[in-house]
Amino acid sequence: MAKQPLWTQEFLGMSLSSFFQYMTHYALIAALPVFVIDTLKGNDWQAGLAMTFFQIGAVLCRPLAGKWIDEFDKRKMLFISLGAFLLVSLMYLDAKGLYFLLVIRLLHGAVFATGSTTTATLAALVLPRQRKGEGIGYFAVFSNLAMVIGPFFGLTVISHYRFNILFTGCVVLAILSFWCGSKIRLSDVALEPKKTDRSLNWNCFIEPKALPVALIGGLLFFAYTGVLVFIPIYAKQLGLPEYTSLFFAVFALVIVATRPVVGKLFDQCGANTIVYPGFILFILGLIGLSQVQGLPGFLTAGAIIGSGFGALTPVFQTLAIQVSPGHRAGVATATYFWALDISVGLGSFFLSVVASHTGYRAMYLLAATIVAFTTAIYYCLWRQKAVLAE
Repeated sequence: MAKQPLWTQEFLGMSLSSFFQYMTHYALIAALPVFVIDTLKGNDWQAGLAMTFFQIGAVLCRPLAGKWIDEFDKRKMLFISLGAFLLVSLMYLDAKGLYFLLVIRLLHGAVFATGSTTTATLAALVLPRQRKGEGIGYFAVFSNLAMVIGPFFGLTVISHYRFNILFTGCVVLAILSFWCGSKIRLSDVALEPKKTDRSLNWNCFIEPKALPVALIGGLLFFAYTGVLVFIPIYAKQLGLPEYTSLFFAVFALVIVATRPVVGKLFDQCGANTIVYPGFILFILGLIGLSQVQGLPGFLTAGAIIGSGFGALTPVFQTLAIQVSPGHRAGVATATYFWALDISVGLGSFFLSVVASHTGYRAMYLLAATIVAFTTAIYYCLWRQKAVLAE
């Protein structure tokens, strides 16, 4: 029997729309601290608030986004969320003071949570059931690439031009995200809102069956925050500040190279085939990162972390959808991403405290311990409760 197509116009449109949203997000993460300190004359603490307010907006809106996606017309939800993303991107052009910037960041977090949840949900809906693991793996590659290209874009622009040029570039990215999203054509069955209970019970916003998967994914992202946020500082301590971008480039290239194999193994052999080797590689990569002395070890650690963490994240995103009722795909996706939003915020704070008291080498060893603990949680949940049944 012939395989059902994967790279349809709909799936590619959602993947590219997500890519441009994430590219904007990561470009601003890299550039806004410089903007706050150099242009708005703020301090380091105020620069950190720009990220904090974004996370607050995302955490508050993510559960609502899942409920809205499942209960309302999905095409309209897509256009509204991407349109709002464009409007917020335009607001950066008028950011003349810190307080207004924080308002923009709060709104940006909210619309990013809605838009990224919508595109991820629709991407999962258009994928053939037999190739969901493979497809969601490829979908995740786009955000992984944005994580590398976005900061490079943001830092390159502000090093040569004014910040208004960067903000204009973000508007262009938002337009591209909207345009790619507008190309989607779904069947009426897929787009049709479900008749669900409109009461405001907590399970209207959170999918209980996805919570164990979200917990595991959240712990992984908590540990990964040590890489995402603190690698530039650690690289500077190692005397390798100019190789930070290369570290993330190696990280992303390993993910892209291994993704086809990972996705097919998941669909053909099940989650465990990917999960346990992924945990082991992630742990080894973090331990290696804590012990590096020079460039070869630094880049090797990036490759090992990329192969481990990069294999795990799409698996758990797929499982969050698979263990949940089909008509609650939006809420399940939002539940998973909500856990990641919270974990990144908590990880940024707690791991920074650890690093300030013990140093970055000890912090990365702690991150490896957290991943080992997460492996044990996954094993217990699968063996004793079978909540992650394939």
